[in-house]
Amino acid sequence: MAGHSKWANIQHRKGRQDAVRSKLFSKLSKEITVAAKMGDPDPDKNPRLRMAVKEAKSVSVPKDVIDRAISKATGGDAENYDEIRYEGYGPAGVAVIVETMTDNKNRTASTVRSTFSKLGGNLGETGSVGFMFDRKGQVRYAADAGDADTIMMAAIEAGAEDAESGEDGHVIWCADTDLNHVSTALEAELGESESTKLVWRPTTTTELGLEDAQKLMKLIDALEDDDDIQNVTANFEISDEVMEQLSE
Repeated sequence: MAGHSKWANIQHRKGRQDAVRSKLFSKLSKEITVAAKMGDPDPDKNPRLRMAVKEAKSVSVPKDVIDRAISKATGGDAENYDEIRYEGYGPAGVAVIVETMTDNKNRTASTVRSTFSKLGGNLGETGSVGFMFDRKGQVRYAADAGDADTIMMAAIEAGAEDAESGEDGHVIWCADTDLNHVSTALEAELGESESTKLVWRPTTTTELGLEDAQKLMKLIDALEDDDDIQNVTANFEISDEVMEQLSE
């Protein structure tokens, strides 16, 4: 969502590029290994692996790193990971979904629970906030991929549900089960996307002021810094004015 995307950009501008990049590469490599282990090691025959490889390429993960991650799965020495989703509330009642991939459930559960407790949140049961999100496919294109009308037409023809265009680029939404088909059709029309992945899309959002935004960002940063946590999604919005204050 807009608030989370803007915050990710600020993290990079504040000089955390190397640390964030290293964490991201590691998490994408893990996803590639798990996807390859669960299905066919050929991305053309494994939609989940194809999306994982595509996402890795979009952030410039080196080809040798991607190949090693796939080889690790086919070599039989890959760890066994459990995919577990946690749900809870952050500061100001913001709904938070935490997706993990772990080889130690107890360690991960303890870390997630303590992080929520220490930073003004409250971990709930599975389903406690999930009803405030829809599982969707998301495809992102840079602003120069075309004007809003061109993108919307391409999205409709590809079978997508919606497209949003702004100065930061274009975001195309589709049903989660249609992502592989829609992204392939869009590539044929618009070229390589910046990002293709499954996400949790909020159906309702909470507008945050500066103080609550600062508290929530500390929680999100702490969660995303953990190696077991793949994705963190929250249903918040932050005004440009507050975002500028956060970046100072």
